[in-house]
Amino acid sequence: MAKKGAHHGGAWKVAYADFVTAMMALFMVLWICAQDKKILLSTSRYFQSPFRSPLSANSGVMPFEKMQDKREESSSKDDTPSGQQQPSNKDKQIELSFLNAVAADFYRLLHLDEDLSNKPIDVQVTSDGLRVTLFDRAKRPLFTEGGADLTEWGQFVMQNLAWLIDRHHFFVTIDGHTRSNMVFPHENYTGWELSTDRANTSRRTLVHYAVDPGLIERVTGYADTIPVPGEPPSSEANERITISLTLVAREHPSETLKRELEPAPSAGAAALPVAFTPPSS
Repeated sequence: MAKKGAHHGGAWKVAYADFVTAMMALFMVLWICAQDKKILLSTSRYFQSPFRSPLSANSGVMPFEKMQDKREESSSKDDTPSGQQQPSNKDKQIELSFLNAVAADFYRLLHLDEDLSNKPIDVQVTSDGLRVTLFDRAKRPLFTEGGADLTEWGQFVMQNLAWLIDRHHFFVTIDGHTRSNMVFPHENYTGWELSTDRANTSRRTLVHYAVDPGLIERVTGYADTIPVPGEPPSSEANERITISLTLVAREHPSETLKRELEPAPSAGAAALPVAFTPPSS
């Protein structure tokens, strides 16, 4: 016969803890759903990444403090109430966290140390996305020597980059660069052709590995006209492919040109079409 007042265990405590956790989760979901649409999209992108740990300041990716634009600093000093500035700042921080996480993912996929000297890849967070620089170094070449065909390492890099682009729906621009004083097998084949061919090879490879062709906005070859800052024009560091990834599509150059060529609207009434009068015989 059981005694009165016997101890019945702590099962109720576990049930109560589960109830409190569920209520907190419900509160968080309702709070997130009540936020601005931009914050919802940025939060969604942030939680799509499996790696969300903050990066150190010397990781090779620009930390948050260095990414604040001067125009944002000046706008924060305006007379507008601080409550109106908070949503945009919060959205920007979430976006930067997402971009840093994507950059860290790319290094992990390639099994690279971000602090390597003469590293084959450099990833930087910019004001509107990521800038991925792929160097064609002698110790780890991206392309065949003097050609536009990707090496086995180059194929591996492009395959992983294509996975990130397709997963996060980045818009892409590809720029090819070469170093000066290169020797080419044909007289009519120069750094302009080589940089353009390498940029197009990168484009074709990304599309081959499931990147939507509509996400690629521009492919350009610059030859040796834009060397790496601080590097001599003949340095091998200038042989590179720069791939810019943005979350928002840029305006197409043809649209910009079309807008510039449009005649300015007249202040008066619209001009009437002129009727065609055939010449008298």
